[in-house]
Amino acid sequence: MMYIRQRKEIKTTTEVSEDFPAQEENGKLENKLPSGCTNTRFWKILSFTVGGTTALGIGLLTSVYLATLHENDLWFSNIKEVEREISFRTECGLYYSYYKQMLQAPTLMQGFHGLIYDNKTESMKTINLLQRMNIYQEVFLSILYRALPIQKYLEPVYFYIYTLFGLQAVYVTALYITSWLLSGTWLSGLLAAFWYVTNRIDTTRVEFTIPLRENWALPFFAIQIAAITYFLRPNLQSLSERLTLLAIFISTFLFSLTWQFNQFMMLMQAFVLFILDSLDMLPAMKATWLYSIQITGLLLVCILQFFNSMILGSLLISFNLSVLIARKLQKNLKSGNLLNRIRKLLLHLFVVFCLTLFLNNIIKKILNLKSDEHIFNFLKAKFGFGATRDFDANLYLCEEAFGLLPFNTFARLSDTLLFYAYIFVLSITVIAALVVVFHNLSDSTTEQSMGKMGNCTVDLKPGTAYNLMHSILFGFLALSTMRMKYLWISHMCVFASFGLCSREVWELLLKLLHLYNPKRICVMRYSVPILILLYLCYKFWPGMMDELSELREFYDPDTVELMNWINSNTPRKAVFAGSMQLLAGVKLCTGRTLTNHPHYEDNSLRERTKAVYQIYAKRSPEEVHALLKSFGTDYVILEDSICYERRHHRGCRLRDLLDVANGHMMDGPGENDPDLKPADHPRFCEEIKRNLPPYMAHFTRVFQNKTFHVYKLSRNK
Repeated sequence: MMYIRQRKEIKTTTEVSEDFPAQEENGKLENKLPSGCTNTRFWKILSFTVGGTTALGIGLLTSVYLATLHENDLWFSNIKEVEREISFRTECGLYYSYYKQMLQAPTLMQGFHGLIYDNKTESMKTINLLQRMNIYQEVFLSILYRALPIQKYLEPVYFYIYTLFGLQAVYVTALYITSWLLSGTWLSGLLAAFWYVTNRIDTTRVEFTIPLRENWALPFFAIQIAAITYFLRPNLQSLSERLTLLAIFISTFLFSLTWQFNQFMMLMQAFVLFILDSLDMLPAMKATWLYSIQITGLLLVCILQFFNSMILGSLLISFNLSVLIARKLQKNLKSGNLLNRIRKLLLHLFVVFCLTLFLNNIIKKILNLKSDEHIFNFLKAKFGFGATRDFDANLYLCEEAFGLLPFNTFARLSDTLLFYAYIFVLSITVIAALVVVFHNLSDSTTEQSMGKMGNCTVDLKPGTAYNLMHSILFGFLALSTMRMKYLWISHMCVFASFGLCSREVWELLLKLLHLYNPKRICVMRYSVPILILLYLCYKFWPGMMDELSELREFYDPDTVELMNWINSNTPRKAVFAGSMQLLAGVKLCTGRTLTNHPHYEDNSLRERTKAVYQIYAKRSPEEVHALLKSFGTDYVILEDSICYERRHHRGCRLRDLLDVANGHMMDGPGENDPDLKPADHPRFCEEIKRNLPPYMAHFTRVFQNKTFHVYKLSRNK
């Protein structure tokens, strides 16, 4: 197991201002704007310059802050290379291994060939890694590192991690700009960035899971949201609109290329566009452009991934095509009185839903696609619609990251005032949205202009409506699946800060309270954010300084000993079996061939993993030996932390999941389903350590420490 311990020895060593009306100018100098055009332009340029410089500065500071925390936690600059690689835990190590593989290849062409025809990631199989996994970023970085004259000054691992921390600067800057675009003042962006940093536990985990796919993808997703927010503004000039569409396409493409879960995130985004388009809250033509960009970006990624069938069979493509087809079939959708509009909308929703399922099933049958089956099994089991004995579904369900969002998350968010501000802004904007929706559906005879809703007294801009729906839908996703909180809470920072600095939000609130006054609005939209910023600095600055001064170091001697032994005592072509998480480290640190790995998106790999995991089930030595040998296994690694697991409760331990899947009764006190039966054999991982003849005939222990036991398999007769 890996631990962090105190060090024993420490050696000291945007373009946003052009389309805003005069009353929405940035900065505190709003009421002091000179009347002349020249002076007005000067203040615009000054505000844009100060705000843009602040955005870049706060982004870079966040990047340095996170990189420093990573260094302080692991003493990364002082530990051995094997320890650095072990610190890339689970799937992170697998992804980094391909960057290392590309750098070690004699030539780039040989490196590409090794990825396209890989026979070390899954034993007895040759797979195309560029098709199966989202690792183009590792390929690009390896090419860049080899091309740049920096090898003498910067180690490959630092080039890799600095790139990821640099992307965090891009991420924070994009969040800042989105909030600025929505509110009209860069003060809003500054507050969003401060909230992002002070809620770091719930907004990012980059400092301890650096190569994770989401750390690559979310900065591009944030850029896309900022670009969409700008694109949805009314009266954009033709050139600005085209450049914005290009930015949306590039960011959508890069987001899709870098994360295997891209299609599910963009499906939620497509739902947002569908809802707003159906309710007349954004221009239909702009929604069509965004649907088309999603499809085009995903298809381009599909081509680069050698026509990955999981992409072609995604719900996103089926849904977007269904929306576009249904719109053509129902041209008079937005006409009639309120009841007729509601009936048409319900029919439209039903048509889109049925058409989506029909197209998706047709595509999956044609492609014989089962790669994403585990995700739908997980969702069905999570919400009680399917069998709960499915091994793969339960493997997800028993992980905390895929459970419900813990309640203590809201206590942390409340401590920074983020949650209170978010609920306040959400309530006001939801009220405004409901009023606008009712007006749109009721008044279908007049020409609707996005952002200017006829005689409606409440105004909700398309960009605001988009970010409102984005926040709500991704909020539901985060509440149901904790791992998605990083997406929602980062956007929560943007949305809450926008509302506190928004003229429209304060105007609506003060009108509801009969306290409306233009000067009062100006005071509120600047004084409240400044007071919160002062509070955050006062309360959290000392803690951040203490955090930066706390120096610890990486400590995992058992895993280091295991990797060194494998490198010194096993053939280069040896095949290793074990847990997915550990084998990713074996691949990175030793380059040995694996039977299975943590990239769980392939159906045959999931079946293989379940077979390998029988080493922790109640199976005979002959059965386990036959299963392992069918994958060409030479060595199997048993972990005490899994065999005698206590981290999960009964029913969620890996051995329990295997017992239930095999129809066996679980160990220990507690209830068992009546159809489960006692196993015919003892648990393999426990019994093999007794060195009994039936086990010794098939397995020979060749390595042992406090955590790991390595057994060599006998050859088949």
